[in-house]
Amino acid sequence: MGTTTGSAFDIETLRRGIEGTTGNTLLSLYADDAEIRIVDHDHQPSHPTVLHGRREIAQLLHDIYSRDMTHRLDQCVVQGDHAAFSESCQYGDGTRVLAESMVTLRDGKIANQLIIQAWDE
Repeated sequence: MGTTTGSAFDIETLRRGIEGTTGNTLLSLYADDAEIRIVDHDHQPSHPTVLHGRREIAQLLHDIYSRDMTHRLDQCVVQGDHAAFSESCQYGDGTRVLAESMVTLRDGKIANQLIIQAWDE
């Protein structure tokens, strides 16, 4: 059963948030009780990193945006109460990161997000 959206998801705010220099704008897109699951080389699908609520998400975003790196929203598709987007990042030393997200929306905010990420090793 899907979650209904009462307002549209703001893709331009998502772009400004991802491509900004702090995580504050991006954090504004999350519901208070949002959950993020992150799957990557270190956190396999059976044991993902799981963050609960805006406080934990804010800590992650602060960590990410305090690093010497740039972020770009490459693509975003919104359909009903779901959105998917790709972002590419690059550290100052040239290391690249690619992240793909699938989100469930509630009232125009991200309620659940699955992030699958890979980076140069």
